[in-house]
Amino acid sequence: MSIEALRLHSLEIPLVRPFRTSFGTQTVRDVVLVEAIDSDGRHGWGECVTMAWPGYNAEYTAGAVAVIERYLAPIVLGQDWDPERLRSKLDVIRGNELAKASVATAVLDAWLQSREQSLGDYLGAVRDHVDCGVSVGIPTSETIAELLEEVGGYVDAGYRRIKLKIEPGWDLEPVAAVRELWPSIPLQVDANQAYTREHAHHLARLDEFDLLLIEQPLGEDDWWGHRIVAEACATPICLDESILSLESAEAAIEFKAASNINIKPGRVGGFVQAKEIHDLCLSREIPVWCGGMLETGVGRAANIALAALPGFTLPGDTSASNRYYAEDVTKPFVLDNGTLPVPTGPGIGIAPIPENLTAMRVDLIELMATR
Repeated sequence: MSIEALRLHSLEIPLVRPFRTSFGTQTVRDVVLVEAIDSDGRHGWGECVTMAWPGYNAEYTAGAVAVIERYLAPIVLGQDWDPERLRSKLDVIRGNELAKASVATAVLDAWLQSREQSLGDYLGAVRDHVDCGVSVGIPTSETIAELLEEVGGYVDAGYRRIKLKIEPGWDLEPVAAVRELWPSIPLQVDANQAYTREHAHHLARLDEFDLLLIEQPLGEDDWWGHRIVAEACATPICLDESILSLESAEAAIEFKAASNINIKPGRVGGFVQAKEIHDLCLSREIPVWCGGMLETGVGRAANIALAALPGFTLPGDTSASNRYYAEDVTKPFVLDNGTLPVPTGPGIGIAPIPENLTAMRVDLIELMATR
């Protein structure tokens, strides 16, 4: 099986509601789907989970497309790859993990299809459904009433965990209001690096709300600062943006900068690397969960397979399709008693609906193998 072509599908999909975090507000998801076509005519799919601008992390969509087109495609095209060999070859490119993950996942999907094996089976999934949480942005009106209305809708829908985005000036009061209305629901918060070391004792005031965790309070490279916050807070500290590799995950654990970890396959370069981090954390008894990046059904399907591994003991951000999109590019994932099913078909188990792909696409780049 050699990869004969890569297609980069650039899509724009409106969100059902604005999604605001400490680093900005999104109303439209601009996303690139990578399609890998092998010599036997199989089509593998991966999703590049960059954002349009480098506000969340250093990678951004136009840059990722350029990296794939100029540097990754020449490595992949015309070659026969298995996941480990491809991972090793792509590692010659420094950084750019989101771009590399999208290409690696598309090739992995085609490779698994050739073996008639699902991604869940390949990774070692142990469950056929995963518990779902939901990430709630900061209301555009910045009112508690709007927040409670949105959270109430997700609770009624059956989500098994609520995550609130926070930032300085929007933390204690909204968390207290949600906890008062739903005293027993699993609840956590995510700062997306919005705080500094000087906020450690302020963040400790969140302890009274019985939270599962506080996610990424400080900058991604502030290991010592996260240790300071972890010592100040009884609530577990979780790292997300800081976890870029197996080595950084181990450092977080050894430095006691975090007591649980959010694993995002895109952020660490793909599913082979994500499984390695899972295995490390499982061996150290560190809980992990699968974060989200407003994925379409392509990225969601693959994340659900990962979240079915044994170490994923906390509900992730693997929400139903309608959390973000009125219409997905794939068949929608529908919440079932607070869970989503793990795809069982070969590869990631899903592909875009051709009509939806065409309607949502704003650009297409085709890259062919040369002989």
